[in-house]
Amino acid sequence: MENTKLTNVPQENNLKEKEEESVTEEELQAVKSSWLNKTQLTSKKSEYPVLPKKGERNILITSALPYVNNVPHLGNIIGCVLSADIFARFCRQKNYNTLYVSGTDEYGTATEAKAFEEKMTCQEICDKYFTIHDEVYRWFNIAFDRFGRTSTKEQTEVVQQFFLRVKEQGYIFTDTVDQLRCEGCEKFLADRFVEGICPDCKYEDARGDQCDGCGHLINATELINPRCKLCNQTPVVKTSEHFFLDLPKIEPKIKEYVSSAEENWSGVARSVTKPWLRDGLKPRCITRDIKWGIPVPLEGYEDKVFYVWFDAPLGYLSISKKYHEDYEQWWRPQPEMDVSLYQFMAKDNVPFHAIMFPASLLAANQGHVLVKSIMAVEYLNYEDTKFSKSRGVGVFGTDAKETGIPADVWRFYLAYVRPEGQDTNFNWTDLATKTNSELLNNFGNFVNRSLAFAEKNYEGIIQEMELRDEEYNLLACVQRELTQYNLLMEQAKLRDSLKLILSISKLGNQYLQAQQPWAKMKGDDNDKKIAGMVSGICCNLSCLLSSLIGPFMPAISLSLRAQLGLEDHYGFIPDKVTILLEPGHKIGKSSPLFARITDKEIQALREKFGGVKEEKPKKNKKTQKQSKKNKDEVADLQKSIASL
Repeated sequence: MENTKLTNVPQENNLKEKEEESVTEEELQAVKSSWLNKTQLTSKKSEYPVLPKKGERNILITSALPYVNNVPHLGNIIGCVLSADIFARFCRQKNYNTLYVSGTDEYGTATEAKAFEEKMTCQEICDKYFTIHDEVYRWFNIAFDRFGRTSTKEQTEVVQQFFLRVKEQGYIFTDTVDQLRCEGCEKFLADRFVEGICPDCKYEDARGDQCDGCGHLINATELINPRCKLCNQTPVVKTSEHFFLDLPKIEPKIKEYVSSAEENWSGVARSVTKPWLRDGLKPRCITRDIKWGIPVPLEGYEDKVFYVWFDAPLGYLSISKKYHEDYEQWWRPQPEMDVSLYQFMAKDNVPFHAIMFPASLLAANQGHVLVKSIMAVEYLNYEDTKFSKSRGVGVFGTDAKETGIPADVWRFYLAYVRPEGQDTNFNWTDLATKTNSELLNNFGNFVNRSLAFAEKNYEGIIQEMELRDEEYNLLACVQRELTQYNLLMEQAKLRDSLKLILSISKLGNQYLQAQQPWAKMKGDDNDKKIAGMVSGICCNLSCLLSSLIGPFMPAISLSLRAQLGLEDHYGFIPDKVTILLEPGHKIGKSSPLFARITDKEIQALREKFGGVKEEKPKKNKKTQKQSKKNKDEVADLQKSIASL
């Protein structure tokens, strides 16, 4: 350990000057008080069922239900389930009553399309991909309280009863809808069975529900030159009667709610929601003429099912119901019971969680809890291109399992590049760089050197600690980072919170290198006493780090805490820096936490798991002429509209 060198580490005098420049007397006095106070809290043991408690913080967490039509890719994982899991773990380590539910979204046209593609029944598709999702999330160590699915009797009961309640309250009406029908297939075409040119951006392969080119939601009848995906024929427009959610009628309540809640939403969530309210809400059709879905429970409408975006958000309730029969204590809490709902998703899910879902809950008028914080993110790209479920481009969860890279390292890197304010990029080289520099050389280096020194020189026994000014300066700097960590984690700003953990380990590395306790062991009795104190400080910082890293890297947290001789799971996340390991405590045997990832390994992984890049179809003269004709027709249509 003595021979381990750190580059760009300030020596003792420079470190002291740097700390003294930044630490105030108030901060010094505060950290002296908290350190000497020695007040420790322990994390509560998990219990079942987790239910809200009066006078305590009750945190209800959901992650957007992933479609059950493919394997989740890395962008899906960090955008929804992993982000929610990190936040849920933080809440549990703060001793909040925390319930985290999610599951697979199994009804709708996406499932029908996948079943058609794989020549399976819809139920077989759901069973197949539910198992895949479940296995992937288990490997990533996602600690759901309940991971369920929507093709259950509980979901049918919840959705049908909810629909009847909203209808009873006067927020649902019927109207006829123009739909595309394929005469060749003799059926109305669900949105995902139609493709055509987007009316907004002119993307040529827009789906009948949403355009992958511009992200706008569209109606299938708005597509230019629509075509049936099943037989490639041109469908015709037919009318069909459907149920609508009267969003204009509920709009005043929605605006009032959003105005009061959006300050707790991520910037992405606010920016996506704003134009919806600015442009005015329109009635939203909530039924479809397809087979795979929850039937409408009214005579004469048995052949219709609920639209997936009316059905799916209610999955949070039905999955909670599967978790425990008293689920309504979370979703319809008593007035004296404070429940805060946090929902995690990518930005394409925001309109449904910010508008559709709360509008439905408000329309039901049954005291449902409304989302406090929508934690939406931008998109994670893959090696400067886009992930695509439908086209299989990018690294997927099953691939990550086969790389040999531990799940915790994946969790760390995905959190490190979490697209909180703008799109970010997954890159194999960057994964190796961050792992080697931040985990191996920074975090891992500090805790391993600290524990190994105590093990070698003191048989793992924490020594007496009589702190000097430089130690209090160090702890004041750590306190500053800890305070900011707690603040940002409460806001689910996970990426910056993770970097604060690394900042603390960097401070520890600098302190350890500046103090050089291995050299002081060769000095007089006072030097040896200081060396023991330095060892105790570094082991205590390692203990703090073991708790802070728990939400991000739970397996590493458990391993480190075992090395520290601790048994209380991931540990309580404190607000104040204090003594966590008392003098006389005996740590366990130290061992490295991380392994280096080599350039050779990364190159092999890039080649093996690079994904299938989509090839742009070559245009022959005929298709080029047809494309020009289509564009000319669009231009003529736009001119005609403009002249009206």
